[in-house]
Amino acid sequence: MKISVAGTGYVGLVTGVCLAEHGHSVTCVDIDENKIAIMKAGISPIYEPGLEELMVRNMERLFFTSNYQEAYRDADVIFIGVGTPEKADGSANLKYVYEVAEQIAASVENDCVVVVKSTVPIGTNDKIESLIQSKLKHNVKVSVASNPEFLSQGTAVKDTLHTSRIVLGVEDEQAGEVLKEVYASFKAPIVVTNRKSAEMIKYASNDFLALKISFINEIANLCEIIGANVEDVAHGMGFDSRIGNKFLNAGIGYGGSCFPKDTKALHWLANFHDYELRTVKAAIDVNENQKLKLIKKSRKYYESLKGLNIAVLGLTFKPGTDDLREAPTLVNIPLMIEDGANVKAWDPVGVENFKKLYSEGITYCSSIEDTLKDADICFIFTEWDEVKDFDLKKYSQLMKTPIVLDGRNCYDLEDVQKQKLVYDSIGRETVKNMNMVSI
Repeated sequence: MKISVAGTGYVGLVTGVCLAEHGHSVTCVDIDENKIAIMKAGISPIYEPGLEELMVRNMERLFFTSNYQEAYRDADVIFIGVGTPEKADGSANLKYVYEVAEQIAASVENDCVVVVKSTVPIGTNDKIESLIQSKLKHNVKVSVASNPEFLSQGTAVKDTLHTSRIVLGVEDEQAGEVLKEVYASFKAPIVVTNRKSAEMIKYASNDFLALKISFINEIANLCEIIGANVEDVAHGMGFDSRIGNKFLNAGIGYGGSCFPKDTKALHWLANFHDYELRTVKAAIDVNENQKLKLIKKSRKYYESLKGLNIAVLGLTFKPGTDDLREAPTLVNIPLMIEDGANVKAWDPVGVENFKKLYSEGITYCSSIEDTLKDADICFIFTEWDEVKDFDLKKYSQLMKTPIVLDGRNCYDLEDVQKQKLVYDSIGRETVKNMNMVSI
């Protein structure tokens, strides 16, 4: 099938490459000529494990262009996978989605199905259909369908190729049959519903996972107060099939391009209709407070961060990606610098993106060892494997004062107990195996 994909970010590019892997002829469209040139050379413009290898393997049926008229003219299916960033009021910015819809209306010369892959508020597909119908330049039939994505950054290729389900929101049977053909070789259950229900499935899924994360973080905070261990609590909860063991890892909050944006967007949409999603609002509030958990913990050891040498391990919002959107570091590091701290930071893939935001006030290191050298305190913000596998002895060997604040519970407490350091994590007992008098 001849498919075009608008947008080459995490959603658009991964979708296009994975559809090519399943044998379709796919043209990816982007306005950025530099990105087009890079992708034509088989290089991914985003860091996503496995994506570049898949691009190279499918180059004979994978094409990249900035000429949308050519890409959309005779396509059987056109996927819209552009960004829907958050506005200042929390609502979704649909500017790019509507721009693509107008381009499609001006370009298509054959009957086709337009598929909205971008995460959009409930009812947006109806508006896109109306917009396209009002702007069509040729006498063709264009059906609009909702097909939300369920991928996570860092595992996006796997999540797409081996998706847990394929959701198709359609208003006419023919569009549904076309999309079933697109996904015929995917081994996943297909849920066919109307467009508004499909749009809501995406939001409800993401917001429920955000709720689970915020819930376990609240439980973790209480565990610290009463002396319970949140990992044991989550482990015991996870055996209940009604709860499950996924998304019960306590930490310093969720980040990235989905959960923060989607919780706020759904909350905004409910308010717009004079209804309050109180559970979603609570998840948003809990998450914002949780991001500052380590800074608050640091006050137990130092009255001020002024003049301290601070080691930061991990800059991205999660391992496996160079994405910084809504990362806790974006809140914490400016506070450290404002307090007058000397900040050294390490991340295996996120440094260049962080430099674009903070080129001064931070020393970027190429190794964990260099970051820890002579540090007064260490903050762990991302659970990279390099951090989890790091030799615990080196904290006391390299740091001036081995105080480690772990926002991702990277280490087993039994292993930490054998080391000479202070180790303060989330929802667990604080280990204090050193003389604190000098602090």
